[in-house]
Amino acid sequence: MARRKPATVHGLLAIDKPAGITSHDVVDRVRRLLHERKVGHSGTLDPDATGVLLLGVGNATRLLRYLDVVPGGSVDDPVTSKTYTAEVVLGTETSTLDASGEVTATHDMSDVIARMTLESVRRVVDANLTGPIMQVPPMVSALKVDGKRLHELAREGIEVEREARPVTIHRFEVLSIAANVVRVRVECSSGTYIRTLAADLGHLLGGGAHVRELRRVAVGRFDVADCVSLDTLTEENIGQSLRPVSECVRALSIVAPDDVIRAAVAVGRVLPEAVFAASGPAPWAVVDGGDVLAVFEPFSNHKVGEGMARPAIVLSA
Repeated sequence: MARRKPATVHGLLAIDKPAGITSHDVVDRVRRLLHERKVGHSGTLDPDATGVLLLGVGNATRLLRYLDVVPGGSVDDPVTSKTYTAEVVLGTETSTLDASGEVTATHDMSDVIARMTLESVRRVVDANLTGPIMQVPPMVSALKVDGKRLHELAREGIEVEREARPVTIHRFEVLSIAANVVRVRVECSSGTYIRTLAADLGHLLGGGAHVRELRRVAVGRFDVADCVSLDTLTEENIGQSLRPVSECVRALSIVAPDDVIRAAVAVGRVLPEAVFAASGPAPWAVVDGGDVLAVFEPFSNHKVGEGMARPAIVLSA
């Protein structure tokens, strides 16, 4: 088998994904424009959803897991954040929990809607849909079960048991109500399904609901103001929108390397956490003149003991 040639283009692209295409469609287009195979994204957006889609190119693909990190938490339990706006349409449930699916149930919620106020809906949200919650992934999600994505099984008419998973709703704002439409803004941990939150809100209000106009407005420290329109990118100008690899670690503690750290990066050696402590909490990104050399994370075992850090990712020595 021929070896794939190493990547020659490296960086981060922040795209404002339009509706009507998949996240993988965006990746494919960027691959063609850059003539580069090594491109990946940091989190799937539904075809009908729009907004922030972060793409890593070349070495940046190895740092994608740090893009949604925000200060706080730990390596074992990082705080991740993605922010969405959406409309929750009360009275109708669909097969996909969004506007693209077939109607599976309707509910007469006219009495509920007549009595509904911003304050009353906010009370329901605050009591049930904020903080740490358990959420069952929808069958139309990209989550894999036994090697196959749930949405692929759903298209075959197969429904499988899904375990509820812990997610965190950092903030759930009820922005406005117009007739049977509740407009919301949700800041949540990675892995949260907004369509499931919408369905849950419909049930909690005494009926059912689906989501529409879903837009991701922020991923970690990146928001729509950082993004470029996919339609404006060409082979000639895409390089101007490519951000340096160092942008991938903007939320991490930054460490300037000395000779000791350089030597550890070169051979993958562990170092005492104290070497990095003055720079802030873990993980620690070793950055030299704008180049990311490595990311160190806490590490311990019976050989090295406690209070050590290892280069979890090495990009350059």
